[in-house]
Amino acid sequence: MTSTYDLLARVEQGDEYAFTALFEKYQKRLALLIYYKLSREMRRLADAEDVLQETFLEAFRDIKRFRYEKPGGFLSWLSKIADHVIADAARFHGRQKRRAEFVRFRSVGTPDGPEPVDSATPSRLLAEKESLQALIQKLDSLPEDYRRAILLAKVEGLSNAEMAEQLGRSREAAALLLHRAIKRFRTIQEQDIR
Repeated sequence: MTSTYDLLARVEQGDEYAFTALFEKYQKRLALLIYYKLSREMRRLADAEDVLQETFLEAFRDIKRFRYEKPGGFLSWLSKIADHVIADAARFHGRQKRRAEFVRFRSVGTPDGPEPVDSATPSRLLAEKESLQALIQKLDSLPEDYRRAILLAKVEGLSNAEMAEQLGRSREAAALLLHRAIKRFRTIQEQDIR
């Protein structure tokens, strides 16, 4: 897998397939983050997959604004875009308005449009969705603080210090919480295998 930095450099040089590679690289982690960013009520109103697609569409439109400063920065940037997309969806559903926005993908008539991101087969999409749902079920079975520690450290990629700040704990307490959370998660996985 090509590094995020290299893919971003290729996108900047006009490589149309590099953005698709970025999408594939971050799709699962961002889908998981989006699922937990959506409130229970919003999960009934907005599909996490739709939010994911809209997030990547917004990222594609604004990719020239992103500056790579450190590892994990791109996922943080995508996460912030997802926050805005979710807020927009909440406002949309709150107003009970429907407003369609058509995005014209790249074609002869629209050469500057985005490349369709997902050309996967329906069976592959179903398998990926089932895999994501199984992961969500396992994470949902964890206590809230364990789930949050795993999401911050393993999905968002925060350091122990950053995780501790987010959790409002000391660095040592956050590291211990993460250790216990991973141990419990592994126990759940082992039970599912049996």
